[in-house]
Amino acid sequence: MIPLIDLWLPILLSAVIVFVASSIFHMLLPIHKGDYRFLTDEDKALAALREAGARPGHYMFPACSDMKLMKSPEMVKKYARGPVGFMTILPNGPFAMGKALGLWFVFCLIVGIFTAYIGSLALPAGTGYDMVFRVTGAIAILGYAFTHYVDSVWKGMSWSITFKFMAEGVVYALLTAGVFGWLWPGV
Repeated sequence: MIPLIDLWLPILLSAVIVFVASSIFHMLLPIHKGDYRFLTDEDKALAALREAGARPGHYMFPACSDMKLMKSPEMVKKYARGPVGFMTILPNGPFAMGKALGLWFVFCLIVGIFTAYIGSLALPAGTGYDMVFRVTGAIAILGYAFTHYVDSVWKGMSWSITFKFMAEGVVYALLTAGVFGWLWPGV
């Protein structure tokens, strides 16, 4: 087993490369330009949310406090009438892009750490590039690509958006695998 500390460079470098690649995907390429729809009367909807006392948090609507009540005639009618959905309300003020980017980088480090940890258990020092690439790539795909699948399953995210994020996740995983294959410790 390779000590995790010996893999600090591929962990850090893969996180930096994925961070840069994701910045390119999200800022320079128009891939996600149409991912979110706009409300036709946003001012009216926002006023209604303020009046209803909506605070930061995650909401489901129509909401039901007990699963048994979901089949009640009143809830069935609410679901049929719609809209049905999930909503996340953030704190008031401009979006905290710096905080989000910092947390994204931390996530990239975490994926790198787990990739290194599992890879170090499965692969000895001196393993060839191809095998390191395959094993660490498979691990990183789980961290970067498949995390988005649940958004479509449980939160109603459009599958086309999910598949875009999953495809990006595969690219991030391949970049991670390339760094680990390149910097894997020798014998």
